[in-house]
Amino acid sequence: MHGGIKLNLSAIGFNEFFENEFESYKAEGYIVGRVALEHKRMYRVWTEEGELLCEVSGKFSYLAATREDFPAVGDWVVLKTRTGEDRGMIHGVLPRKSKFSRKAAGTNTEEQIVATNVDTIFLVNSLNDDLNLRRIERYLLLTWESGATPVIVLTKSDLCDDLEKKLSAIEGIAMGVPVVPVSVMEEKGISELEPFLLPGKTVALLGSSGVGKSTLTNYLLGDEKQKVQEIREVDDKGRHTTTHRELILLPGGTVLIDTPGMRELQLWDSSDGFVESFSDIETTAEECKFRNCTHEQEPGCAVKQAIHDGIFDIDRLLSYKKLQKELAYLERKQEKRAQVEEKKRRKSITISVKNAKK
Repeated sequence: MHGGIKLNLSAIGFNEFFENEFESYKAEGYIVGRVALEHKRMYRVWTEEGELLCEVSGKFSYLAATREDFPAVGDWVVLKTRTGEDRGMIHGVLPRKSKFSRKAAGTNTEEQIVATNVDTIFLVNSLNDDLNLRRIERYLLLTWESGATPVIVLTKSDLCDDLEKKLSAIEGIAMGVPVVPVSVMEEKGISELEPFLLPGKTVALLGSSGVGKSTLTNYLLGDEKQKVQEIREVDDKGRHTTTHRELILLPGGTVLIDTPGMRELQLWDSSDGFVESFSDIETTAEECKFRNCTHEQEPGCAVKQAIHDGIFDIDRLLSYKKLQKELAYLERKQEKRAQVEEKKRRKSITISVKNAKK
């Protein structure tokens, strides 16, 4: 995208926080860059010298214990360039200011980092029939946990007949989070996103396939960077066109991360985000007669009373309990995995010591 064009680092999000972290590397002759694209452990990195194709060093790879240790899109990395080539070697990742993660698909208990160092996350949902409040709760939970600020963007508002009803339902689960209905076709609501699209800030678009992320990206970019295919008349969903996460520099100076649609969104280490997302239930629960109230049949349950009074609905409580169970299960699996890893590590050390004595 940028080839030999030199980039101003502060224009793509490099600030005092990262500058301080990079200080010790600078003295050793390293340069710093931002991961714009990752593909099979090869990385396109934006630097002051232009865009470089990079890989991680052997030492880096050897010391990386988990997938989380490897660079992700949005990361600031420490690297050295190869003389006369548009290539580089990554030697380290600077600490992350924010990190949106989910559990990787499949049976393994592994973290998949979706994007890092993001200031604002646009949680994109379509108003065109497929509005799922429970899915929005999941996205909100993981966004609060990431350290970024959520904004709910509702696309295809021109195709929605009961907008006010849907807005009311979403606001009921989105405690104080901005909710912005937009229509790219009619160019409505886009101006309400402008306060978040600031120079040097990073915004990630997250959502399921077909909700209009690529259409919105195209509009903000002002050209056909992301090929948007025609909406299928059968089910009114756009075809899933973004196949990988990538940094895109908008004309106004905002860094945008478009992401592939997520078919499933499994939680990952979200205890703080959980409290933030369900602050309505958590606060109400403090008024329950019993401290360990399960909000089932106990007398004096403030949560049940709030449902009876129409403050929030029963589905919100059921979702709260379901996600709570999911987090508890994940925690147990993570602990078990950590024990297995520790056992492997000890065994490896023992073998090394034995070999050294021979």
